Amino acid sequence: MTERVVVVGAGMAGLWSAMALAAPGREVVVLDRDPPPPEGGADAAFDSWQRRGVGHLRHSHAFLARLRTIVRDRHPALLDALLAAGCRELGFEGSLTAKHKERYVPAPIDRDLAILTSRRTTLELEMRRYAERLPGVEIRPETFVKTVVVEAGSPPRVTGVRLEDDSLLTADLVVDAAGRTSQAFEQLAEAGVTIPETSEACGVIYFTRHYRLNPGCEEPPRGRAGSTGDLGYLKFGVFPGDNGCFSITLCAPEVEEEMRKAIVDPEVFDAMCRELPGVAPWIDPERATPTSRVFGMGQLESRWREMAPEGRPAVTGFFPVGDCVVRTNPLYGRGCSFAAVSAHLLRDVLDAGRDPGQRLIAYRAGLERELRPYYEVMKQSDRAAIRRARAALLPGSKPSLRGRVMKSFLEDGVAVAIREDVDLLREFLRGFHMLEHPQAWLRRPRNMARILRTWARGKARNADLYPARGGPDRTEMLQKVGVSVTADRERLQAAA
Repeated sequence: MTERVVVVGAGMAGLWSAMALAAPGREVVVLDRDPPPPEGGADAAFDSWQRRGVGHLRHSHAFLARLRTIVRDRHPALLDALLAAGCRELGFEGSLTAKHKERYVPAPIDRDLAILTSRRTTLELEMRRYAERLPGVEIRPETFVKTVVVEAGSPPRVTGVRLEDDSLLTADLVVDAAGRTSQAFEQLAEAGVTIPETSEACGVIYFTRHYRLNPGCEEPPRGRAGSTGDLGYLKFGVFPGDNGCFSITLCAPEVEEEMRKAIVDPEVFDAMCRELPGVAPWIDPERATPTSRVFGMGQLESRWREMAPEGRPAVTGFFPVGDCVVRTNPLYGRGCSFAAVSAHLLRDVLDAGRDPGQRLIAYRAGLERELRPYYEVMKQSDRAAIRRARAALLPGSKPSLRGRVMKSFLEDGVAVAIREDVDLLREFLRGFHMLEHPQAWLRRPRNMARILRTWARGKARNADLYPARGGPDRTEMLQKVGVSVTADRERLQAAA
């Protein structure tokens, strides 16, 4: 018998679901509210593909090593198509400092520590074309889902979806891949299905602008001043893309209202980039030309939805994937990886059989094992960053002794040791790229011993291992781009 799976949404989560679930004896119908991609290649997709359901379509994207290994090992034809379309593979060697290179010897793990980077429109275009060619997969564009259909029971069961034209599309199971705009949980609540969730604000807003290298120009050489960094009041990063394109993302704390209101102005955005030594060479007019306005992305939150509270399925026949079930700050680029991992977890659950309730319980267990550690670490990081951003605006605010020691340990111990020891860099990147628990490397005694030795040497003896200054302090930056230095401080003081 053929099992019909209806996937709501054709963004990253929807496409990964289609690719993971495509199998003999299974019909996968992907419903996309938006128009199909335009004819042509990567540039046509970036210029004119309308994706109302994907609010961050034109923000910076990269496939972390965990996701790139999934593509390489399970979808090699897709990897070939992505590279042919101009997507970039950035290998482990590109992460090495000058100190690393003095004694670097390649290791087998290095080949797994590469990332894929590109404009998101190029990634989605090639993924969609690949998915559409898989047996049993159908993508229906401009198909809007009005509601999920719920059959009463204990537990209730989702049996399909009702479309905008009021027609019914039945399914053995429905996969919610509609991302942040999903309406399914409100619809389930109206039908009496309660899905507990926890959520909290990430405390930041992202701003991205795209550029293209001028004819005959190359990317600037890497120097001590990094093209990514964190100044406390501002995070920044350059993302090499496909076909000579790249993007720059600036990330501002929500509490910095004056600065984030100004960044949306392309002139202010570029002016801030010119104050960052590792970023400025990229946007030199002799080297590159802007190709977009400044795109903003706000209202970011971490969220975890519990589909089987206390070990009991809340509903059967319904599986959320990607942002619909777990969402974190996009800072570390794990959203696409979460989508792919959850889709492949679902595939494993379905392939193993089980009754409908046990399927959901097994899926929940997989999410807890594979994604919960990264969710919790990122949430803790967001809380600390929010506290620091507010404290920086309040005069007289001083960190505690514990806070000062921890800051020194991270900045003068961990970060410096990673820049010196290539094995520590490998260990750190395994956790960063979701190849193991994010904190596992710090729990290994040999790694902690190396970090403590580096920290104990002190700043003077480690001076050559620190990166160059990433940019000006907050006051200098805001003054140079014409933004009030005191307005947000005054606002916070008045509110207090």
